[in-house]
Amino acid sequence: MEYRGDDAPGSLDAALRDAGVGSSKAEVEALIAGVAAAPPGYDADAWMDLIHPDAPLQLRALLRHKLGTARATLQQRADDSGDRLAALRKELKRRRLAGFVVPRADQHQGEYVAEASERLRWLTSFTGSAGTAVVLLDAAALFIDGRYTQQARDEVDGAAFELRHVTHEPLNDWIATHLPARGRLGYDPWLHTRKQVLALERACSRAGGRAVPLEANLIDRIWTNRPPEPIAPVIVHDAVVAPGLWAAEKRQCVAATLASEGSDAAVLAQPDAIAWLLNIRGGDVAYAPLLLAFAILHNDASVELFCDPRKLTPRVRTHLGNGVAVASMDAFAAALAKLGDRRARVRVDAERCPVWAVQQLQKAGARLEFADDPCLLPKAIKHEAELAAIREAHRIDGAALSRFLCWLAKSAPSGQVSEMAAAEQLERFRAEHPSYRGGSFPTISAAAGNGAIVHYRVTEATNRLLEPGSLYLVDSGGQYPSATTDVTRTVAVGSPSEEMRRRFTGVLQGHIALATAVFPHGTTGGQLDVLARMPLWRDGVDYDHGTGHGVGAFLCVHEGPQRISKVPNAVALESGMILSNEPGYYKVGQFGIRIENLVAVVAAGAPEGAEQDLREFETLTLAPIDRTLIDVTALSEQERAWVDAYHQRVRDTLTPRVDDATAVWLAEVTHPLC
Repeated sequence: MEYRGDDAPGSLDAALRDAGVGSSKAEVEALIAGVAAAPPGYDADAWMDLIHPDAPLQLRALLRHKLGTARATLQQRADDSGDRLAALRKELKRRRLAGFVVPRADQHQGEYVAEASERLRWLTSFTGSAGTAVVLLDAAALFIDGRYTQQARDEVDGAAFELRHVTHEPLNDWIATHLPARGRLGYDPWLHTRKQVLALERACSRAGGRAVPLEANLIDRIWTNRPPEPIAPVIVHDAVVAPGLWAAEKRQCVAATLASEGSDAAVLAQPDAIAWLLNIRGGDVAYAPLLLAFAILHNDASVELFCDPRKLTPRVRTHLGNGVAVASMDAFAAALAKLGDRRARVRVDAERCPVWAVQQLQKAGARLEFADDPCLLPKAIKHEAELAAIREAHRIDGAALSRFLCWLAKSAPSGQVSEMAAAEQLERFRAEHPSYRGGSFPTISAAAGNGAIVHYRVTEATNRLLEPGSLYLVDSGGQYPSATTDVTRTVAVGSPSEEMRRRFTGVLQGHIALATAVFPHGTTGGQLDVLARMPLWRDGVDYDHGTGHGVGAFLCVHEGPQRISKVPNAVALESGMILSNEPGYYKVGQFGIRIENLVAVVAAGAPEGAEQDLREFETLTLAPIDRTLIDVTALSEQERAWVDAYHQRVRDTLTPRVDDATAVWLAEVTHPLC
């Protein structure tokens, strides 16, 4: 029998029946709508296993057709909401609210969210990954950090929204000043943490008003044609198998920590923590292999997993085993209430769990203990088997990036290479390796002044050519079954100016200072941050972002709890943690400079007579640094030695992995400094 899609009435019913699929046509079409709302996966047909693991070819052809139609429908949907700000204010008046808070967040406080959770973008047109809007009846403001100041100016209607730097002009101060007396400020308790809500309540109290949790999100009420929640297949993550890395061992280990601290259970709200704990990966959001889910981990090592069960294949259910009970999200509230009935001691992360869950537990009578997610630290500390696999992934990634940089060196001087073309070429080089699973974040491909926008994302409107005499900054990363990569290189197109070389050299000196740091066990990233900034500070300049963030293993490119930043952080840098080393400099409208490698914290050899247990960084990233931008005369002997040793390692490691033309280029750009 041949199925031709929608031109054959009832063909899907017939195809499902002939294949022995128990689900109805309506159920399958609903699943396909969710698949269409998820990012395209590395395996384009993997989602079909959710319907039939051995679907016949005719059914697969029909399902592909249906998915294509569903995706086209999502892209073509016209939004008829008109003036969105006016529509929201109309809703405020109807509910007798003075205002509403719209964070760039989902229920899990994720950096990358599903299309259905892009409420801030829908309302304001701001596409950054962090920000919050507050809309009152007579005023509105968007709060962003230093990474997005220029981007927000370019994307957001300044007449509709005041633009505020969240550090210099805090959100809660604005609320305290602008919320009318006795005004009720609404918020969605699924999208805010307890810590955030406590701050909101204090701000409203200062204004003589109050913060009010709402049962329904007001944006969802007025967002016509809002995409459905995503449905992507969950996979078993078995890329690295070694003692201590089995899911059952992880559950036992973290549960033992709960028991030793007197906790009965912990609520897990971060999908990457759940993915790590259960050794599973998903595809619900772009750039991170996550299943959007919540979980309750009990101190007997059993887990209740709350997600859309349609995402789980029979193999995944077998992998989870009897120790993991799967239920739909509708059952989450009842499970929290049950903890309250038992008067259980429940651990909740006040900075990562939605306040909705906290409020449910409080109503039920549970005894709450506010502490970090118990998976946070063990997830950040990679085992040696993981580190070995991560090193190999960086060799693969470094070869692709070096091929790209070679191509760029030969193509960019023509002045005909655009930012978009460069990003697409880099993606092609990475995608040639069979282990590549997609980008770990949207590639920042930024020429000239666009490089000064820290989290720039090229569009058709902003796309510009790489012109001689300019700098080009490319910040990109890949997902591999064993690792997540993140690397930035800044290269000169043609001859750089002396100012460019001076600033680049200062950034390089800061990068080297951090890369070569040796520090006592117990040192935090905040204590090391100054090392990367000092060369720039001596020149009277700085950069408005952190120096280093944690990185996951085939998980999130930004991972806590470790970081290197001016912002105080009490988390010590432990062996096995991976962080970025990325100082930078940005001249608005002119150029941006950033040099980023990933590093692993490792034990350092102790000199004779040492009284401290020492740590240092192992650089993982392998890619040449543009020598034409280095003022060699400004470098110390030790700094020159570091550059030469790093480049020799890059050359020796990558030459066998690249084509002959790239190998020749690699030898040229990594020879010792004069």
